Amino acid sequence: MISDLPLAQLAVVLVGIQTSVSGAVLAKLAEYDVVLLVCDWRGIPIAGTMPWAEHTRVGARHRAQAGLSLPRKKSAWQQTVRAKILGQANTLERLHCENSQELNRIANEVRSGDTTNREAVAAKLYWASINLEEGFRREPGAGDQGLNSCLDYAYTVLRGHAVRAVISGGLSGPLGIFHRGRSNPFALADDLIEPFRPAVDHFVLSNVRQFDPAVRETKALLVDAVNQQFKKTGESIPTSLIELAQEFGLYVEGNRQRFEVTHWSI
Repeated sequence: MISDLPLAQLAVVLVGIQTSVSGAVLAKLAEYDVVLLVCDWRGIPIAGTMPWAEHTRVGARHRAQAGLSLPRKKSAWQQTVRAKILGQANTLERLHCENSQELNRIANEVRSGDTTNREAVAAKLYWASINLEEGFRREPGAGDQGLNSCLDYAYTVLRGHAVRAVISGGLSGPLGIFHRGRSNPFALADDLIEPFRPAVDHFVLSNVRQFDPAVRETKALLVDAVNQQFKKTGESIPTSLIELAQEFGLYVEGNRQRFEVTHWSI
């Protein structure tokens, strides 16, 4: 029964292809600001429902996003990419893998708009340096029963939290910083999750070696990957995502000269 669920403690619900959800359940989830994502057989979101934004400045923020100048957009992406790479360096260090210092060096090379594509350079080195599983190669959507599926599932939960953060911040999902596409209703969410991926990577790579979609305990462990502490001051990943979305809202409206993005370093 929906009345038996702790809705106030939920942020994201993932629904598989063999699940039926009533209109009453959808309405109740929306009442509690819970995002519902419908996933395909691989566990990849293909549709979703989310509550309408009640932020008091939603109209102003949408207009500000649409009118954000290219230099400020490029500056925001620079800070986002730099935070992601610094987080990746921290992950390698904590996993006792090589090339952590090299990633720190690459992070300092990120220019406005990441015109030299340091993000891709760092990603290639990052995944090549992770040697926890013999023969592991990062392949998003591979559908295997190992680390790739673990990471895909955890990223799905992370994206759900980012969608919720974008909505609660009164922001427009399709108007991203870097990610774009006519068929992507939450390009901004895909931008904002980037600095948080390394923290999720560390948790998954440290705790999960085999992923069985039928095992509830495995899914619960992967959900925990997204609920962990992100900042030294104690904030969790979901809370930090909401704070980052609010910071971006202030930035697009001109109340911040610089888009400050915290990287994972604990």
